[in-house]
Amino acid sequence: MKEEEKIFAGYMFDPRKQELKDIKHKAHEACRQFNAMDEYNPDRSRIIGDILGGKGSVYYFQGPVQINYGCHTFIGENFFANFNLTVMDDARIYIGDNVCFGPNVSLMATSHPLISQERMGLDEEGKTTMAEYAEEIHIGNNVWIACNAVVIGGVTIGDDVVIGAGSVVTKDIPSGYLAYGNPCRPVRRITEADSMKHLILPEDTEHFTYNFR
Repeated sequence: MKEEEKIFAGYMFDPRKQELKDIKHKAHEACRQFNAMDEYNPDRSRIIGDILGGKGSVYYFQGPVQINYGCHTFIGENFFANFNLTVMDDARIYIGDNVCFGPNVSLMATSHPLISQERMGLDEEGKTTMAEYAEEIHIGNNVWIACNAVVIGGVTIGDDVVIGAGSVVTKDIPSGYLAYGNPCRPVRRITEADSMKHLILPEDTEHFTYNFR
């Protein structure tokens, strides 16, 4: 079984195997190029989009961004990520439509064994053997993940969810909830009482029409 197949089948894998290093190198190089480019450069969006496993027609990464595999990440339509997005997509990550991330969001779809000896070893040639296993992340539609939040592998976040700043999401979050904390927990449902329509100036009403359909 190939190393990438082991990831998707839920088995232990070695991220230092050449097969995986070659996949990651393509993503890392794309991120390096992307991060060095002017944000108005028309090629910038294409460079990061080309490494993804799937994408909608409208997406924006502010950058800088660091993505581990790229081809294991799938974003929906109208995606936005603010500064310093980190995506450890050893396992696949699925992101729905109309999703936005604040600064310093991390998606961590990978893990190591807790027992130290299982985690790292040295072979007869003095090379490190690293053990990892990975679980998918699923993020629904219309989700906002605020700044400095971390989403751990194996988590599903439902539709219409807001994850508060600084949260560490270790368990599933149901649709329609405001959730925050470490560990992150659903706090309450989001309702019409949370509307901020009153902050829109009359001159901006037409501009924001698409936000209130």
